Amino acid sequence: MSDVIRQFEAALQRELGRVVVGGETTVRALTIALLARGHVLLQGAPGLGKTLVAKTFAAAIGGEFQRIQGTADLMPGDIIGVHVYDAASRRFEFRRGPLFADVVLVDEINRAGPKTQSALLEAMEERQVSAEREVFMLPEDFLVVATQNPREFEGTYPLPESQLDRFMLRVDVDYPPRAAEAEVLRRYGGSFEGRAPATAPADGIDRAQLQAARSAAAALHVSEALSDYVLDLAAASRQDASVALGLSTRGALSLLRAARVAAGLRGSEFVGPDDVKAVAGWTMAHRLMLTPEATLEGVTDLQVVQSLLERTAVPR
Repeated sequence: MSDVIRQFEAALQRELGRVVVGGETTVRALTIALLARGHVLLQGAPGLGKTLVAKTFAAAIGGEFQRIQGTADLMPGDIIGVHVYDAASRRFEFRRGPLFADVVLVDEINRAGPKTQSALLEAMEERQVSAEREVFMLPEDFLVVATQNPREFEGTYPLPESQLDRFMLRVDVDYPPRAAEAEVLRRYGGSFEGRAPATAPADGIDRAQLQAARSAAAALHVSEALSDYVLDLAAASRQDASVALGLSTRGALSLLRAARVAAGLRGSEFVGPDDVKAVAGWTMAHRLMLTPEATLEGVTDLQVVQSLLERTAVPR
């Protein structure tokens, strides 16, 4: 049954590989988020292809893509939509904003103000938006891909814990290996079109294939001992001396859901501790708020996650 999940990821890797070079890790994270109905925060320096990955990913799954640029003057109505008076019908009609798409890229999300960031909370958790006492449902496979630069803080608004907790995964995008970068120069260095490469893959991903992979991941066996292991990691994060705010219940649920997909990607019929460890860095690190003392000492969230994995007993 898990072969369905592996075939789905292989198809995504193949389709995105037609345009994106060296993005296998990011594509795997997007695969996990799509199957587990989560959202992804891509963190990295500018110019590493984060926007291209999101746009190509939307084209690969045959979904509508919308891009929202985070700016200080961006308002909630700019992304949700507004009610506009229609003279012909003599009534106010709701004009939907860019949030009503299958894949929504929020570029430089930390440059949007707190009020606008808060407008995403309901959409990311409940897959709906509220406007003028009306509720509007978002697409079934609604997925937010947000980006931020972790090294530049001027003119930014750090994401609050409630916003970070709604991202299932945070992927740190680093500079590509020399071979991958050389392939980018070879493939696109002769183009003077002034825009990103074409993002229309040759073959789309069948939605039936997506549903089959999602059902296969949900059917994987999770033992009580494995669930206890996830709970032990959550409890350990809340008691760690370097952590001021540990893993939430939503975070523990995201860890288990992501581990389900990871188990399917390795061809297993059950979820094991190694699957939890494989996705722990992606699902836990951004949810941990470190103490000021730990931050001053140079402790990172990924180091804390690694310490938690080493100190927490693994079930047999």
